[in-house]
Amino acid sequence: MTKRTLQLWLAFFAIYVLWGSTYIAIRVAVDTVPPMFAAGIRFLIAGVALFGWSQLAGEPWPSRLEWRNLTILGALMFLASYSGLFWAERTLPSGIASVLVATIPVWTALLEIVVWKRQRLHWTLGVSIALGLGGVVTLAFDPTSVGSVNLLPCLAILTSEVAWSLGTIVTTTLRLPASKASSAGAQMMLGGVMLLALSMLVREFPPLPHISTQAWLALAYLIVAGSLIAFTAFQWLLTQMPTTVVTSYAYVNPVVALMIGHFLGGEVISARAIVGSALVLISTIALMKNRGSAHADNSELETLNSQELLEVDI
Repeated sequence: MTKRTLQLWLAFFAIYVLWGSTYIAIRVAVDTVPPMFAAGIRFLIAGVALFGWSQLAGEPWPSRLEWRNLTILGALMFLASYSGLFWAERTLPSGIASVLVATIPVWTALLEIVVWKRQRLHWTLGVSIALGLGGVVTLAFDPTSVGSVNLLPCLAILTSEVAWSLGTIVTTTLRLPASKASSAGAQMMLGGVMLLALSMLVREFPPLPHISTQAWLALAYLIVAGSLIAFTAFQWLLTQMPTTVVTSYAYVNPVVALMIGHFLGGEVISARAIVGSALVLISTIALMKNRGSAHADNSELETLNSQELLEVDI
């Protein structure tokens, strides 16, 4: 095995398994730590580390306009997106949460069709969207996983994904730092500050919450494995492999999360959850293939394709 082959294997392990395992880590963290506080700590520390590393590597300091745009994206893609996810995982199984996050292409497609008019609705696109929405309904009204209808936490995650999808579309219209590490680090950092401000606003603290050893380990794992190692692997893979191959983690992560949640977290996977998850994953694959075939020569759309699914990882 050559050095490059080993590097590729390790990088794909990072974006497939490490990112897929972050959902159970979130579940462990919010078991004892208030959700907004946990999300804020995660992204503030990870953002400072990633942005600081990019500055040490010689990347230019963002301009005033870029800071404004980074703040907008931090609000959409971290404050709005992760507050709902962390809050929902207090009651929703981590595997189901990961499947709902995988519906991002559905909401992105709907926004591009209805709001931005970037796509036309044809029958294959309509069927793909309908499958995804059908999977969401199946999961949202499955009473077996937590003993009651999952509607409220599912709605929280879906609202978060609409915010993320909106952010990914807006990204293509905003001037941002050329360095993806610098841009992502600044967004994480600003989003973390806003999440901690929200935590204070809803009176999660002060006083500072008691954080168990398990929760500290889960937060450390989210910061190091999820937000630093896997993100770095993702960025490297984008320079080594086709975007469509790298973004395959979008439908691998939910499978990994479901398996880890079931075998390590003791989460129940009902027949209805399997059907709903399958519908969402088929929809995700179909939408990604549709975008890849429709925009094979459009680098801007390929960038959007990789960006719109990034919440599955960082």
